[in-house]
Amino acid sequence: MTDPHALPAARLRHRAEGVSAGLPPLLAAAEHLAATVILGEHGRRRAGVGDEFWQYRAAHPGDAWRDIDWRRSGRSDAAFVREKEWQAAQSVLFWIDTARAMAFSGSDDRPSKGDRAKLLGLAGAILLNRGGERVGLMQDPEPPRHGEAQLLRIAAELDEEDAADYGVPVERPMPTGARAVLISDFLGDWSRVETVLSHAADRGVKGVLLQVLDPQEEAFPFDGRTIFESMSGAVSFETLKAGELKPRYLERLAARKARLADVAARTGWQYSCHHTGDSAQSALLWLYRALEGGR
Repeated sequence: MTDPHALPAARLRHRAEGVSAGLPPLLAAAEHLAATVILGEHGRRRAGVGDEFWQYRAAHPGDAWRDIDWRRSGRSDAAFVREKEWQAAQSVLFWIDTARAMAFSGSDDRPSKGDRAKLLGLAGAILLNRGGERVGLMQDPEPPRHGEAQLLRIAAELDEEDAADYGVPVERPMPTGARAVLISDFLGDWSRVETVLSHAADRGVKGVLLQVLDPQEEAFPFDGRTIFESMSGAVSFETLKAGELKPRYLERLAARKARLADVAARTGWQYSCHHTGDSAQSALLWLYRALEGGR
């Protein structure tokens, strides 16, 4: 008998694979930089414990004598270390906001913020999995894993909606040197975001903040009598002059976006804002490149 919960998860994964399949340059980059972690033929251009030579760099205080390449150093007045390519599989943890606020869409022609966030997150996990990475969700107590079964597990978990109006990232110990992906509208509790990024930075974890907003949330095209309600209906506000709220609303939204960019810069993360009316492919491309830049 078919599990009814498996069908939405399978559809979501199929859509995510469709996005990644439509990006030949991105897939080529993923194959060159990540897929060969397992094959061991082309490195990911990060110094580490691999076997293949990558580059020389100037020796730093604390480098062991055995790491000095004396032949290269003998051709100059400086000492050089022979670095190798990093070839060990990494862990990437995702937090994808599934709270009720993410169900908002300002038009029937656009996906909801939640649908776009899930699609981008799962497509990113598929690309990383193809490159030999271990992937997982921050809220999952199980460690990140590699393989098709793990992708199906992630898709199934993303199908479960958070009952809260606004989502906040999960706090959990992350492996030292891992990477993380947080995808949300980031309109909820701000302190949790700062706490998670601060703890991540303490463990050498870098990653990306991808803010997903509907174009209506940027334009605020409301005027006259308007009733604003939270997606759960728990909060409701009525005004006869919605247009007068626009300057203050846009100011607060700009401040939130600036704060996200600032905390990302201070902790070595990458930040971008994606609109649901824009291309999913371009957002996925940015996500992958931002993760590569965070190595």
